[in-house]
Amino acid sequence: MQTVKTELLDALKAALETLLPGAGDKAAFESPRQAAHGDLACTAAMQLAKPLKSNPRAVAEQLKAALLATPAFARWVDALEIAGPGFINIRLKPAAKQQTVREVLALKENYGRQAQTRDRVLVEFVSANPTGPLHVGHGRQAALGDAICNLLASQGWQVTREFYYNDAGVQIDTLTTSVQLRAQGIKPGDANWPEAAYNGDYIQDIANDFLARKTVQADDRSFTASGDASDREGIRQFAVAYLRREQDLDLKAFDVRFDNYYLESSLYSSGRVQATVQKLIASGHTYEEGGALWLRTTGFGDDKDRVMRKQDGTYTYFLPDVAYHIAKWERGFHKAINIQGTDHHGTIARVRAGLQAAGVGIPKGYPDYVLHTMVRVMRGGQEVKISKRAGSYVTLRDLIEWTSKDAVRFFLLSRKPDTEYTFDVDLAIQKNNDNPVYYVQYAHARICSVLDAWGGERAALAQADLAALDTAAAQALMLKLAEYPAMLAAAAQDFAPHDVTFYLRELAASYHSYYDAERILVDDQAVKTARLALVAACAQVLRNGLQLLGVSAPERM
Repeated sequence: MQTVKTELLDALKAALETLLPGAGDKAAFESPRQAAHGDLACTAAMQLAKPLKSNPRAVAEQLKAALLATPAFARWVDALEIAGPGFINIRLKPAAKQQTVREVLALKENYGRQAQTRDRVLVEFVSANPTGPLHVGHGRQAALGDAICNLLASQGWQVTREFYYNDAGVQIDTLTTSVQLRAQGIKPGDANWPEAAYNGDYIQDIANDFLARKTVQADDRSFTASGDASDREGIRQFAVAYLRREQDLDLKAFDVRFDNYYLESSLYSSGRVQATVQKLIASGHTYEEGGALWLRTTGFGDDKDRVMRKQDGTYTYFLPDVAYHIAKWERGFHKAINIQGTDHHGTIARVRAGLQAAGVGIPKGYPDYVLHTMVRVMRGGQEVKISKRAGSYVTLRDLIEWTSKDAVRFFLLSRKPDTEYTFDVDLAIQKNNDNPVYYVQYAHARICSVLDAWGGERAALAQADLAALDTAAAQALMLKLAEYPAMLAAAAQDFAPHDVTFYLRELAASYHSYYDAERILVDDQAVKTARLALVAACAQVLRNGLQLLGVSAPERM
């Protein structure tokens, strides 16, 4: 129905221009709050009433007459009704809604997608420190990042997926110490085991493989262990490579890929950190106090000034963050999105302030942020808080093994990122309508079963005569299919993959209602073919939406 809406919108623009030159930009359609009010609604008459110095309903009458005189409205619109203070409710002819089926079957996986542009965007997500397995929070971030990338790509963006990790600093030192002590036979609970050390069983696994002089291969590095428990630098590099490989395995099990890995250490070795310090000093926004170097971020909206270089000469995390984002900008990514936990909320103001203070031409509001809350996991009616392997939290791999990749992805995307979410393992493995991913996948499989029972050539359905799709049930399903492109565009703009999960559940419900209302494989050949075309279009849109979420669309269940 995109073609229909475009023709109607063009006609509306022209009609508004005749009423008031320059008013064409007010041309827009909305969805009525109640289906009984029609298929589309227009509020332009109320917006034009004041400049025209006229009653809104009188303007609506003029606009109605102008619209009815256009070829597009004559072809596609069954009735125009004025309601309330000046709403114009539009009822479409069945043929208009039937165009949706033709569009879906013609465009297939491209339905709702836009042609690729030259616009580039960098999406940074997961970015877990290489100090342990990925936890469920990382899983939520991986699902969000991947789905947002897919949404942006669907709307024409050239998307680069990036994983940034801190391979320097206190946490890596703690990891190195933890592995070295295990390699020396010291374990948690012993008198000389540090309180800050990592306690999970995976630390012993790293130590065992290091002592066995194994080689580990991650996506971005390879390292062979010396086997010498006194080789602290060797242990550090082996442990980081080992955990990068573990993270790679977690992400591959989750079917998430990255185009680039960016190392914090490279910001130091390349001189970017020092160059950023010089830029900030030269900007005149720094000062020294108490032996530390400060940046006056309060001048750029932060709640307090920030330390850049501590008394001991080391830099705070704030500084490499600023250097990293300057690097993003200089690499040509003038749109960047960071997906992080809500515990990073405080970094937004300081990073943006640092970028403004650096004076390198980066606009305010760069980069964009999507913040997500952590996830509680319930199993058997009890909250699960720890994993034996990780020692203190449930890992992403645990969740996938308990349920499935599809369930984890769909569930973790089914709420707004900044809302609390409880993952119910027991619900995720149920095979009934209470399980949202099963409900959506079952709708797709159910359609495939109908098409298989028919046994005809599916490609031929694109040429079907759709005149028989004039019932209320069929039209309701077609209208839901017609919502997909606009929903997709809005979800991409708002970084809101949860909108896709909501839509898919609604579409599945519309299909199940249609299936219950009308038998598809009837004797009448014309009716049967039309109904098959409709449900085939529904299956295509379900498949398209699930693919954007990284969830499979099984043909049998």
